Formats: sequence, C-alpha cells, structure tokens
Amino acid sequence: MLTLLFLATCFLAYSNGANDNFKGVASLFGSRTAGYRAAVVWATLTTGTGSIAAIFLAQSLLKTFSGKGLVPDVLTTRPEFLLAVALGAGGTVILATLIGFPISTTHGLTGALVGAGLVTGLESVNLGALGRSFVMPLLLSPFIAVVAGAALYGVFRALRLWSGIEKEMCVCVGTETTIVPVPRPGGLLAAEVLPVFTVSAAELAVCRQRYVGTFAGLNAGKLVDGLHWLSAGAVSVAHRLNDTPKIAALLLVATVLDIRWGLVAVAVAMAVGGLLNARKVADTMAHRITDMNPGQGFAANLATALLVTTASLHGLPVSTTHVSVGTLLGLGIVTRQAKWRPVCGVLLSWVVTPPCAAALSGLAFFLLRHR
Repeated sequence: MLTLLFLATCFLAYSNGANDNFKGVASLFGSRTAGYRAAVVWATLTTGTGSIAAIFLAQSLLKTFSGKGLVPDVLTTRPEFLLAVALGAGGTVILATLIGFPISTTHGLTGALVGAGLVTGLESVNLGALGRSFVMPLLLSPFIAVVAGAALYGVFRALRLWSGIEKEMCVCVGTETTIVPVPRPGGLLAAEVLPVFTVSAAELAVCRQRYVGTFAGLNAGKLVDGLHWLSAGAVSVAHRLNDTPKIAALLLVATVLDIRWGLVAVAVAMAVGGLLNARKVADTMAHRITDMNPGQGFAANLATALLVTTASLHGLPVSTTHVSVGTLLGLGIVTRQAKWRPVCGVLLSWVVTPPCAAALSGLAFFLLRHR
C-alpha cells in the first residue's frame, strides 16, 4: 500500500508539473520574448530550484495538506485514504491538462480530501477548518491577484511615461523583384525584372512591441527583457515553493521514507511532467487570457511572485494558478485586451475541479476500504 501511495503521489506531481510548470513563464511566450522551447527549459530549471527551496522554507504547508484538522487524525494515518486523495486529485489535474485548462492543484487536493473524508460520514469533515484554512484563501487570492496585477502595471506604466520611454512596433520595409511584360517593336512582348517597394503588415498577434529609450543609463528594451526573464523565474520558484509541500505531505504517513527524499521524488516528477505535457496549458495561459507586451508581462509576473511567496512563507494554501491567471486578467482589464470567452471557460473549470476531485477520491476510497 505504501508503494502504491508513493507511485500515486508521483503521478499527482507529474500531473501538477504538466499543468503548472509553464504558468510562470507564460508571459515570456505570450509576449514573444521567448519561444516555447526556451520558455519551458527556463521553467524547468527555476521550478526545480523552488522545489529544493521548499525542503527548507515551507514546512508549515506540509502539515496543512497532510489533512490534519480537516479530517480526523486517524484517517490521515491510513495509507489507503491518502492513496485515494492522490488518485482523485491526480486524475482531475491530468484530465484538465489534456483538455488545456489551467486548474488549481490546491483545489484538487482540497476536494479530494473532502471527498474521501465524506465516505466515512459527514461528521468526518471539519467544515470550520475547511472554510477558515482552505476556502477563504482560495476564494480571496484571485481577487487580490486581479487588483495587484492591475495596480503594479499602473505603477510601472507611470514610471515608463515619467522616464520618457516610448513603445514602438516593427514594420518590415524592403524590395522584392517581380517580372512584368514590356512591349517591344513589332508587337512582341518581353519579360523584364523590376524592383518593387514593399511594406509588410500583419495582425497585432504576430507583432512585438519594443521599448525605445534609456532608464538609469541602460537600454530600456534590454532592461525590460532581462527583468521579464528574472520575474518569470521568480514566479516559477514561488510556484514550487508553494506546491511541492502540498503534494509531498501525502507521504508523511510513510515513516519508512525520509520526507526529504519524498520531496525530491515529487520535484523530479513535476519537472518531467512540465517537460513532456505542458503545451496545451501553455497556449491557454500565453494566448487565451490577454494579449501583452514584455513590460506588461513583467508587471504580472512580479505581482504573482510577491503574492505566492508571501502566502508560502505564512503557510497559506493559496492557488498559484488563481494568482497567475488573476494577475494576467487584471492586466488585461486595464489594457482592455482581456479575452473574456476563454477566461469564462477557465473560471468554469475552477468551479468543476473540487467536486470532480471529491467524486474520484470518494470512489477510490470506497473501493479501497472494501477491497
């Protein structure tokens, strides 16, 4: 049973990596600062760093997501209960990943804990703890993120205008050769090659905005790009700082396994999931929430990193997905580029996540109890 629990936890970590790893670097891809391959490699390196940091800095989340306080302690010591939780949450997250919805693993874990707990009776779930320690942070984090993303973008935009830095769009201008018929004496036609002046234009989605000017003596465009890469890395580190303990907490019952090795196994599974199965969620996060340029992506990333890191250090189980999407949406609202139809689909997937995970984990625990 402990072996199955270990494998199921690694499956959940793989699913989480596939759904979550790219979220930190989505703005790099969406603003055309980096291609998909470069972005996913940067995501893998920085999320791995966050997982290692989680071993030392996020011990409070290990206790929170072991289920203690939410369900009776006797359940949290039963491997079959935790196995059901891992299967329920992992199944929900991988299904959303294959469809392309960026959902919350935190929501999945919470729903799975409740679903498996309800199998033993309604009294097995501490509704007060559920609302206080889980539901409130999860509900508040998207709204806080929307405000933070919009506010931070406003501050940076004001700073850009004050510094005299302007935005420009690139236009392709050149010549191309064309063959035209030229009349000759006697009514004959001859072909002649002539140069033709051309100007190429395209949709906004394939254009990339650049910044012109200097800030503190540095080229504004290169400075923004550098800060954008660093902020994407900071978000990825913050994601893993918050998520790795949540998943590894399922292995606390396995006393034969040092939890530090459990954290390492979770980190490796997350990295593999992000490398192999992140493309659909990447397209949703990068292109279907809002259009953005590098400066706007930097502002959204910085707001996400600050919120998630603060929550991790205080042991609050906020959803990194909700914060990431919230900051991008706040940015899109201010710039009037939010894409509401896809956003509504993402929001609906958030509503469906907890009951789906609860149903899967409840069924799994029911079968395991009667095996």
